[in-house]
Amino acid sequence: MTTKDTISAKITAGARLSEAEALKAWELFQFTELATLAQQVRFIHNPAPAVTYLVDRNINYTNVCNSDCSFCAFYRHNPRDPEAYVLSREVLAQKVEEALELGATRILLQGGHNDELPYSFYLDMIEWLHSKYRIQLNAFSPSEIHQMTLVSGKRSYEVLRDLKDRGLYGLPGGGAEILDDEVRSRVSPKKISASRWLEIMGEAHSLNLVTTATMVIGFGESIQHRWNHLQRLRELQDQSLARGLAGFNLFISWTHQFNERTSLGRSRHVAKYGAGAVEYLKNVAWSRIILDNIQHHQSSWPTCGPHVAEIGLHAGCDDIGSTMMEENVVSQAGAPTAQKWSMSPEELEMHIKQAGFTPVERDSAFNVVRCTPDVSLLGTSSAASNS
Repeated sequence: MTTKDTISAKITAGARLSEAEALKAWELFQFTELATLAQQVRFIHNPAPAVTYLVDRNINYTNVCNSDCSFCAFYRHNPRDPEAYVLSREVLAQKVEEALELGATRILLQGGHNDELPYSFYLDMIEWLHSKYRIQLNAFSPSEIHQMTLVSGKRSYEVLRDLKDRGLYGLPGGGAEILDDEVRSRVSPKKISASRWLEIMGEAHSLNLVTTATMVIGFGESIQHRWNHLQRLRELQDQSLARGLAGFNLFISWTHQFNERTSLGRSRHVAKYGAGAVEYLKNVAWSRIILDNIQHHQSSWPTCGPHVAEIGLHAGCDDIGSTMMEENVVSQAGAPTAQKWSMSPEELEMHIKQAGFTPVERDSAFNVVRCTPDVSLLGTSSAASNS
């Protein structure tokens, strides 16, 4: 019989939970209990009492998108919509230069699936940015890579290779939402399947691109759906680590944001959607325990706010995210970033210190950019050996 004591003992020993044990853990443990266990797992993988953050800017190069996701208020389906746009090079340059002036080490470049943009647009944009600026370019979620296969006729591996050859440094984990097609067919039926998302991420791993894994909760999904998502990430990470690849270097989750501007927010079933702070934090802790082979976990401030993110640093997370400097997507769906869409490095450091940790600035590959002299970053992960 699976009990709280047997599950606790297994987690404390650094052993992997089975599906039945993970689902039972969610059922039996309160948030605070799971948080305590997740924090023990955090210190197995990241022993220093430090929390990392990243100085970057999030740039959305176009808001034209053919996916019509029910949770998105950012996109414009029609390229002729008065609010539709594709950023010019002049605007891109201004945004990147503003970021560099504030010490950014990464540009996160993402956009909609715009059928009017040719394949050359993406290649030329990355090549131009890489040749002009010394900054890491993490760009294009797996669904955007799939869009490029449709307009180019190339395979996704070839697309990724072409982009890397022109200066792409990493592939962000956007568009994962819940990696279960039962949920995806309901909230984003035009988007790529869960298996396709994972396939493209596996190809990015094989090309040694820096990658992150993500999860969005609050779509009315079951705990089983969430387990399916985490198990698929864990399985892909196992495969990549077994091949000697880096795999995902960070897991990030946040809560689905909705308002009357989204079709889900206008739904008569709207009361079924969303996730509060405790639900989010419990899921953060649960994910840290299950994803025993992804070293770093982030407590996200944009959707639940920085004070909830501080608590997440006591629920298994060792990273508080990035300055962002610009946020256009969850803001329009009603996230707190609608009022404040950036966080200065000083503010992030303040929240880290208020949570009782030492701030360490990193880049997207978790190289240390700046820290106090007496702090060494987090040691070597034992993730691969615990798989």
